[in-house]
Amino acid sequence: MKRIGLTGLVAGCLLFGTIACEQKKEPVEEAQETNEEMAEGTAMEDQKQNLSDFMTKAASGGMMEVELGKIAQKQGQSKQVKDFGAMMVKDHTKANDELKALASKKNIMLPDSMGQDHMDKMKDVRDKKGAEFDEAYMDLMVSDHEEDVNMFEDASNNLEDAEAKAFASKTLTTLRMHLKQAQQIDSTMQKKQ
Repeated sequence: MKRIGLTGLVAGCLLFGTIACEQKKEPVEEAQETNEEMAEGTAMEDQKQNLSDFMTKAASGGMMEVELGKIAQKQGQSKQVKDFGAMMVKDHTKANDELKALASKKNIMLPDSMGQDHMDKMKDVRDKKGAEFDEAYMDLMVSDHEEDVNMFEDASNNLEDAEAKAFASKTLTTLRMHLKQAQQIDSTMQKKQ
């Protein structure tokens, strides 16, 4: 009788495990959970968690910037939008590569694709064409870079890891420049209406 009960319990666990595995986790959350598990019980658990939160979100945002920059180069109507898209691809690819190297050095797992929030933002913009695309893209670039500047300012002031703080501070300069340009381009579009 015990054997039947044990067999049922094992079968139930396997079934539950299979169902749980089939539900794909959100990439940023999955990377953060893995990082938390690796840091759990260590003396640097809180520091690693803060580092993971920053790096995983930054990686997701960087992926969105690159993908949307590529789309802007193809679908943008104005030369300003196409040029801004090219700058996003160049600058964010460089920052993404630096972030990957730093994450590897710090033993932080990054998401393999952008998070759902960034996917949703990208979907809202990518199907638009012409002037409608330009306006939606630049609106997003302004709001997204405002969020990025806040996140990187916080990281450059509050992260305990010196190398991560240095990365955040260095990247912050570029993000502020992107925000300023995005605001300028966006404001010229608003005037055309």
